Amino acid sequence: MRVDVRVTAEADELRSLHSWLREDINIRRSSSLTLREQPPAPGQMGGLVDVIQLVTDNGWSAASFVVALAAWKRTRPQDPRIEIRRGDTVIVLTQCSDDEIDRVVRALETPAEDEAPEA
Repeated sequence: MRVDVRVTAEADELRSLHSWLREDINIRRSSSLTLREQPPAPGQMGGLVDVIQLVTDNGWSAASFVVALAAWKRTRPQDPRIEIRRGDTVIVLTQCSDDEIDRVVRALETPAEDEAPEA
């Protein structure tokens, strides 16, 4: 499964989140994290990092992932908005309440229509 994460803040915040997630043993053990950049605009020297791409294996825990996102968000001096995209589904993590975390975990655990069921 592939999940993309965007943060409505400066690129340094996205790099901070990337480092935070890489430090989490549960995430590191079951997924690959990559910083991706958007193509450069005309006149730019290079692209801007704008998304963390997470590719998971069968041992992945959506709950561990979302709790790690919420924990990072709570440490930030500003209140970044976290957008999680899986296929056509976009989920926004804003308040990090228990109800919101549960809702995001359920959304990530629900098989996407374009994913084949596991055998």
